Amino acid sequence: MRQLIVALFIVALVGCGVDTATTAATSASIKKQEVEEGKRTQDRAQQKIDQMQEQMQQRAQQAGGKD
Repeated sequence: MRQLIVALFIVALVGCGVDTATTAATSASIKKQEVEEGKRTQDRAQQKIDQMQEQMQQRAQQAGGKD
């Protein structure tokens, strides 16, 4: 009987470890997705900044040519 209780206890502990590992893996996967989305957002923002700078340069050149 005692061996059965010990065996059940060990199985319960192993089950908790698997649950913890699964939770950690899921959390890591979510964080990876967040980082990737952050990089995409940063890239889009940089593209918009570059476009705005190019437009400003073109406008400055056009304004300079009118004088």
